[in-house]
Amino acid sequence: MLRQLLHSVASARSTRAFRACLTALSCFGCGDQVRALDDSSYEAARETMVREQIVARGIRDPRVVEAMRLVPRHAFIPQAERDRAYIDAPVPIGQGQTISQPYIVALMTELVRPQSSDHVLEVGTGSGYQAAVLARLVAHVYTIELEETLGRRAQAVLGEQKSDNVTVRVGDGYGGWPEHAPFDIIIVTAAPEHVPQPLIDQLKPGGRLIVPVGPRFTVQQLQLLEKDAAGEVRTRNVSPVMFVPLRRP
Repeated sequence: MLRQLLHSVASARSTRAFRACLTALSCFGCGDQVRALDDSSYEAARETMVREQIVARGIRDPRVVEAMRLVPRHAFIPQAERDRAYIDAPVPIGQGQTISQPYIVALMTELVRPQSSDHVLEVGTGSGYQAAVLARLVAHVYTIELEETLGRRAQAVLGEQKSDNVTVRVGDGYGGWPEHAPFDIIIVTAAPEHVPQPLIDQLKPGGRLIVPVGPRFTVQQLQLLEKDAAGEVRTRNVSPVMFVPLRRP
């Protein structure tokens, strides 16, 4: 069954089909975890998530693990989907978008090696959850969301969570945010077909950029780009992933 779902995602040729496949994939194997939420608190479910999905898969940075433990993921998910907040899968958040699988959030965060003095650009605010995790680890997060409904909702939830070091902008993130560049870290949470040059240009020497790259509606490659002191960029392929496409107006 899982193989069939993965094949369906990879072979989808329309936005509607791709979204339907992602929703089916996010439901796969989550029945037991959903039932567990009926009998326990979100805090207990989050602790289980950290133990079984994050630490067990090799996330070792204690600051990242603690951020995943403290940020209430369910608060960033629409009420209708909230009982699935801590499942091992992406969850729909509306407007054809998803909140990423918890492990992927932790992996991308650990790979960019966040420091308390860092300034971060996130392209694709989505639910605001990735920004909230980063906010516990860095000096400031600048995050851009194309969909106004999602951007405003994320801004509200981030405010409720006292993530005061996050600035949200509604707009096209493909060109980055030149007014606040350069950035120590750039995280892209949707998949372009190639890495946007403006984002590379806005990365500091010594900076790290993590981005899923590949064709629309198929499996992409998670890439880590690092810029050295001379401005040269090294690229490393990390893992195959599946993200919604990075859209433009």
